Amino acid sequence: AVPRTRILATGGASHNKKILQVLSDVFNAPVFTIDTANSACLGSAYRAIHGLVAERNVSLADVVKLAPEPRLAATPTPGAEEV
Repeated sequence: AVPRTRILATGGASHNKKILQVLSDVFNAPVFTIDTANSACLGSAYRAIHGLVAERNVSLADVVKLAPEPRLAATPTPGAEEV
């Protein structure tokens, strides 16, 4: 089975509920956010950790499992996919 699409919104717009709702409706997918001020830096940090442990055959997916769980911010409005 193909996993459902899910959107992870970061940055300044991720604090705007209306923008998150539009994203959810347009892509017909739930939108999640994370409580991180600078998500680009966070991604770089996980890549750096992965580089440090790569020789031990630790995958990036295993490193990212340490990340805080994103929180659901918006779900598609029923019928939005028909618009």
